Amino acid sequence: MNFAAWQSLAPEAAARLVHKRVAALPPAQQCAAIAWLAPEDRLAAELAGTSSTSSSNLNSPLRGVPFAAKDLFDAAGLPTFAGSTFLPEVRPASETDGAFIRDVRATGATLAAKAHMHEFAYGITGENPHYGDCELPGHLGRTTGGSSSGSALLVKAGVVPFALGTDTGGSIRVPSAFCGLYGFRLTPRHPWIADGYPLAESFDTPGFFTNNAADLHTLLDVLVPGRAGNAQSQNPKGAYLALPGLDPAVERAFHAAAPRLAEPLPASVATELFPLFAPAAELYAILGGAETRVIHAPFYARYRDRYDANVRARIDRALTLTDAEIARAQANRDAITAAWAALFRDYDYLVLPGSPCPAITKAECTVEMRSRILSLTVPASMASLPVLALPVPLSDMSGLTTALQIVVPSIHSPAIRHALALHG
Repeated sequence: MNFAAWQSLAPEAAARLVHKRVAALPPAQQCAAIAWLAPEDRLAAELAGTSSTSSSNLNSPLRGVPFAAKDLFDAAGLPTFAGSTFLPEVRPASETDGAFIRDVRATGATLAAKAHMHEFAYGITGENPHYGDCELPGHLGRTTGGSSSGSALLVKAGVVPFALGTDTGGSIRVPSAFCGLYGFRLTPRHPWIADGYPLAESFDTPGFFTNNAADLHTLLDVLVPGRAGNAQSQNPKGAYLALPGLDPAVERAFHAAAPRLAEPLPASVATELFPLFAPAAELYAILGGAETRVIHAPFYARYRDRYDANVRARIDRALTLTDAEIARAQANRDAITAAWAALFRDYDYLVLPGSPCPAITKAECTVEMRSRILSLTVPASMASLPVLALPVPLSDMSGLTTALQIVVPSIHSPAIRHALALHG
């Protein structure tokens, strides 16, 4: 169901449908995905615009549309767990909505649920030992990807037509690829992420998912309006680059889909980018870890045993980082940022693969797979760039998907809507 279909329902019917679709999920997936669900009567009142938290924006294309939010964004009066079991013990519930939920509610949309996530957003697979692993609807046993795992699951399952997430190293792009969703990440230090619970503040970005291109276009128009440009900007110039390490099926899908959006990047330019991108995942882990250890320092020793073992291992590794390691990683980040800036002098966007493989199984959630995935997504993160994620089906793989990353220099770039239209 798209936005218009939801808006065509009476508020009571829409609220009932949200709860019906939640109930249709396997019980383990309800637990894995949902941190909080609005009671049906409250949800109906807010969809109808009769509650104290409803917006008076009667003409908005989001009026009466339910949405979910990743549980690192504050909602008034609700605890924020960020995928943990203890965060409310060290960070009390906010009395007001965080900026992202506040601004989306101001468009007339209604918060239906808060969604679980990879603990503290420190993971790309969507696993969570406390609440359960989010699995791809229709393909149980395969992960949704993370860390915005619950948000992606609720959109893919049709519980809500859009959801808010975050993307630090790929946490919107990877679930988009695995779940066949449309996604968009903005940029670090955007006001919508400023009061969300952080992972690594110079990398964290807000963003969102939809099930279809038209709804994503609507979200962009309402939340991230484009800016008027010159005549040349109305026909953006793009290029595509196939990074190494793709499964054969993904590589075939990329080479079938990318040429519809752009020409191949000249070999001379690709040759300059490959050695910069190659170590990016490892060096991103150093820079992100250095920021994460600062965020968790006030309570890590006291609560260490209550962390997900994999998250705990990453923080423990971060605590051993040296100044020399951080400086080396920062030099790589600076070089990647400069290379992107040079690229954008000649091109308006670059198309990259969004995942090296389709949605993975629990057994495939390894350190090696994490590095393999991040090697595709981190090059854009290192330069703080916005990215549009466009789903791509994988032929002969029973509905499994990957994605294209459309990397642009600005959240207002006309290339975003240009690529969305070409793909759509």
